[in-house]
Amino acid sequence: MLIQLNTDKSVKETAAALQIAVPAHKFGVMQVHDLKETMWKKGVVFDHECLIFEVCQPEQAKKVLDENLSISTALPCRISVYEEGGKTVLATLKPTTLLGMFNTPQLNDAAQEVEDTLVKIMTEAAAA
Repeated sequence: MLIQLNTDKSVKETAAALQIAVPAHKFGVMQVHDLKETMWKKGVVFDHECLIFEVCQPEQAKKVLDENLSISTALPCRISVYEEGGKTVLATLKPTTLLGMFNTPQLNDAAQEVEDTLVKIMTEAAAA
């Protein structure tokens, strides 16, 4: 259900690499959420670096949503970048698993294509 990659890069270095890798694969970065900053603004002390990238490939999203609009609850795709145990981790939920929850086997190929691309993006961002 979860794809995780480790890197020796810092969270900030990995985030910068994602900003390059995402558009290189015809995806777009819609938003980046800084959990530490957001929680601090809400008066909550959260000592972990964690950035959540919302990414989307519009043509794939349209294909999926035209088939089943309730899948919008699982979009856009997210890639988290956080520090854990001295390593930076990139993680995402598998689109194949998420779409499998919606009983839409006709979207299996689209889900696999998106998943494969997310792995490529994450692998490029993690590379030294």
